[in-house]
Amino acid sequence: MNRSAWVIAVAAAFAMASTVADAQSSSKRPVRVLVASAPGGPSDTQARLLVPTMSEVLGQILIVDNRPSANGVLATEIASKAVPDGHTLAVGNSGTHAVNATLYRKLPYDPIRDFVPVSQFSTTGMVVAANPRLPGSSIQELAAHGRKQPGSLNVAIAGATGELAGDALWALTQVKMTNVRYKGSSPATLAVISGEADLSLLTPLATLSHIKAGRLKAYGITSSQRAPLLPDLPTMAEQGVQGYDFQFWNGMFAPAKTPDRVVRAVNKSIVQALRDPDVKKRFTELGLVIVGNTPEEFAAVVKRDLAQFRKIIIASGIPRL
Repeated sequence: MNRSAWVIAVAAAFAMASTVADAQSSSKRPVRVLVASAPGGPSDTQARLLVPTMSEVLGQILIVDNRPSANGVLATEIASKAVPDGHTLAVGNSGTHAVNATLYRKLPYDPIRDFVPVSQFSTTGMVVAANPRLPGSSIQELAAHGRKQPGSLNVAIAGATGELAGDALWALTQVKMTNVRYKGSSPATLAVISGEADLSLLTPLATLSHIKAGRLKAYGITSSQRAPLLPDLPTMAEQGVQGYDFQFWNGMFAPAKTPDRVVRAVNKSIVQALRDPDVKKRFTELGLVIVGNTPEEFAAVVKRDLAQFRKIIIASGIPRL
């Protein structure tokens, strides 16, 4: 080998070694898990329960990054524009990835085009929870009270799913409410407890302890089945609101064009975390139905709900943002 060829070969070898070292260093960078709500809410709680096992399975540190905003738009937009290298994930929900697509006239991200669904964590109904000063105990009594002074009751909006579920419920019960948007479940819950807002649609997780302590009162659950955590709380259908069924789900998403091997690896870590006995026990205690599906199955859920919510929003005349 002449000197020129030898120099080229050595340089190539060093370049390859450097590339491998950089790749290994890059793969061990912490993974950012964007959460679209404030700490303590359903999305945040589920993420923090899953992250330890996911980190162990993936061999990487996962860091929860809370970016609360109205209807989760901020964190979801950030995730949609992140480099698709496996170092950014996002916890989305039925609001950020199904409702917002129609609720907003100019949404700064596309729930289908800009994301790869990884796995759905759970699903649950929402509680129509109110400050204890409101009268009555049924949804019909709440509606009758609201009809006396149209628009006088303020609804603390924790996310897009709750907003849509509430608007559909008010339309069916013929009462006008005033929506006030908050940056997630925790601030919305506190607003109702303090009396800053009159009521909200929140998960059993967000309301259970407050209902037991008398800080909130519950008028019903939005799902077609009663909540395991609140077995005495009737559904809307049981109270005469026929055909009404709204459920809230959470799941993990990755930016579009994230390599399939990365998506599969993250999916495996989520499914394994959901099978952990302690995690299963905690999810059950929080009133959550565990899912843990495949990327393809989760993608089908997102597309189905997006189409379903679009029909509801258009048909009911719910104002678009």
